Amino acid sequence: MKRENILTGSPWEDKMGYCRAVRIGNIIEVSGTVALVDGEKVKATDAYAQTMNIMERVKVVLEDLKVSMEDVIRTRIFTTDITTFEDVAKAHAHFFKDIKPATGFYEISKLVAPEYLVEIEFTAIATEKSLIQKGL
Repeated sequence: MKRENILTGSPWEDKMGYCRAVRIGNIIEVSGTVALVDGEKVKATDAYAQTMNIMERVKVVLEDLKVSMEDVIRTRIFTTDITTFEDVAKAHAHFFKDIKPATGFYEISKLVAPEYLVEIEFTAIATEKSLIQKGL
């Protein structure tokens, strides 16, 4: 089976030796993704906006791999503040209310930088239906 890596051009990809996502066959793993905190639309104190930003960016990555959010079977959500649960859950449900992947929500002591409240990993499996819809 062919391996397909999705790179974003981040300097960390070479420094750390990782990529945004890997697809082998019909299995797709998306690396832990944090928000692009711009201080205006996405603030360091806004877990909802951070989660929405993550979801929107990962949606594009999945589309580049010829799958969609409907193919996501698992998310792993890490937060530095468990009290953000309602905000994170609201943003997660915006994308997954009907899809309902398995998930976990974990409080951890720190993420890579203090402005990040949320980091999410995704697992997707391209189904026969999604491959047919994409013309593959």
